[in-house]
Amino acid sequence: MAIAEWRQQLERGEVSARELTDHHLARIAAVDPSLHAYLEVTADRARADADRIDAARQAGETLPPLAGVPLAIKDNLCTRGVRTTCASRMLEQFVPPYESTVTDRLWKAGAVLLGKTNLDEFAMGGSTETSAFGPTGNPWNLDHVPGGSSGGSAAALAAGECMAALGSDTGGSIRQPASFCGVVGLKPTYGRISRYGLVAFASSLDQVGPFTSTVADAAALLQVMAGEDPRDSTCLKVPVPDYSATLSDPIDGLRVGLVRECFEQEGLDPQVKAAVLAAADQLQNLGAELVDVSCPRFNDGIATYYVIAPSEASANLARYDGVKYGFRAEAADSLISMTARSRAEGFGPEVQRRILIGTYALSAGYVDAYYRKAQQVRTLIRQDFDAAYRAVDVLLTPTAPTTSFRKGAHADDPLAMYLADLLTIPANLAGLPAISVPCGFDTAGLPIGVQLIGNVLQEQRLLQVAHQYEQSAAVMQRRPEGVLIPS
Repeated sequence: MAIAEWRQQLERGEVSARELTDHHLARIAAVDPSLHAYLEVTADRARADADRIDAARQAGETLPPLAGVPLAIKDNLCTRGVRTTCASRMLEQFVPPYESTVTDRLWKAGAVLLGKTNLDEFAMGGSTETSAFGPTGNPWNLDHVPGGSSGGSAAALAAGECMAALGSDTGGSIRQPASFCGVVGLKPTYGRISRYGLVAFASSLDQVGPFTSTVADAAALLQVMAGEDPRDSTCLKVPVPDYSATLSDPIDGLRVGLVRECFEQEGLDPQVKAAVLAAADQLQNLGAELVDVSCPRFNDGIATYYVIAPSEASANLARYDGVKYGFRAEAADSLISMTARSRAEGFGPEVQRRILIGTYALSAGYVDAYYRKAQQVRTLIRQDFDAAYRAVDVLLTPTAPTTSFRKGAHADDPLAMYLADLLTIPANLAGLPAISVPCGFDTAGLPIGVQLIGNVLQEQRLLQVAHQYEQSAAVMQRRPEGVLIPS
């Protein structure tokens, strides 16, 4: 059910917020023992939130825009009074005394918190297998991964365990799992949504965004979440447009750029390529003009990212030392020993790997050769995008080179895991908005996503194009058999 449809049913009294919440809680109870999308389910709070919405409706009050919408929240967004673990032993018992800006806005808009979802530890990973509390399955095939790092949110939505979900995207962590799980995933412009209360991974790259079943629902959530925040100095002080107002506007004459380097990738699954090119043809049928464009440094994004992101992670995660909060190792004979043991026991192998890479890249004698050079390449990547947008309105690429892979397939090959974000990372480096929309299935019945990338603060146009494609293609009307997807 789409948010707009739910709103009409609620206002007419056909379904209560409590009934919708109980439906999703029952779905979680039935499905999540096998799926493991949630780390914590807040059933009592969810029912109380829903009851307040129902009481307001019965009293004749004007309902807020997301009244009664049951949401799942990635467990790296601080929720006051509800554990925020980042799927790490380091924060296993951390209960924030404050609320993130983005979740606070959602609760004020009437949304209902169902619980906190699983992720790769501290959002570092592309499969949700690095979680300290166990991996999440893909609802289309439980032997496969849901993507990452926001795999729990994507899987929960795809399995019908919520109406929408929040994730964070540092190098593709919303769009890649959206592609793997067959849902819509939006990464807004850097600074469009406040990062206050988002546990930092790489501060110049992190961005909060929604997972939804439709593009229209993504627009509705973005409407509530976007806007300046004095508690986040990187949050942009610019007006928030009406994202839903132009969704149905025709795209006649709009120029859609097919990024040449993305379709010439070694390792690009032929089925993915065919589905994405078919999506481009569908946009052309709707009146858009397809333009071949080149972003010469697009493929340099992954090497650039894996210098910048670990460097920022190394600095951000230095605060977890076992002193003020977080995991503390026992029986240490000195402060140095306690800190070393706390970090060794509290962080998992992937987090430790990235801390070591980042610390090395920032060390004396290497910072110029690695970190500063990566920042220079980042600028060149942004310049490539700027040049492309002088010729086109939006860019189109596959979201991921392949469909979902089997659990454990890349356990001994971190480089293969990193390559899953090859096509999503450049938008983060340039701070651009991007969206993944389902565009088909492979022969194994696993979803495929097409990525659209817009210029800075062009979410309205991005959503318009995505919505027009979604409405014309109706890809997700197809459902494979024998999986957890609800009918």
